[in-house]
Amino acid sequence: MNDVPQRGFTLLEMVCVIALIAMLASVLLPFVPRHTSRSRLQAYALETATLLKGDRNAAVARGGNVATTIDAPSRAIRSGASGRIIRIPDDVRLDALLPQTCRQRPALSTISFFADGMSCGGTIALARLDTAYEIRVNWLTGRIEIVSRSKIAN
Repeated sequence: MNDVPQRGFTLLEMVCVIALIAMLASVLLPFVPRHTSRSRLQAYALETATLLKGDRNAAVARGGNVATTIDAPSRAIRSGASGRIIRIPDDVRLDALLPQTCRQRPALSTISFFADGMSCGGTIALARLDTAYEIRVNWLTGRIEIVSRSKIAN
């Protein structure tokens, strides 16, 4: 036989190293923060606009008022027609600019839609890092639009 020492790793050594890496990954993976991506932020804006359009359409179809509730502290937007709730993640800033009164009544954190398609209006802003989307409801027409905004450094 050859008296030359062999170089390299044995299969057993490789399996042990891979097992250690897998164990470390399984322990550390839950602590890795999961951030909302730009595309996911856009998806939240689209979901919100779709929910608002559904409430507007329901108000017209039913011939009555439908109110979408925006609960900024609990980070939720709730449909008045279907009861569907959109939950906004903690790393996304949720701001709502809503009327204080709507048709001589307190608005109470809602965007109201009426049988004629009109609304008292409002704006919901979703922002994360350098990306922001505003979902705007026109008070006169009830039209819903999404406006993309790049945040300006303060």
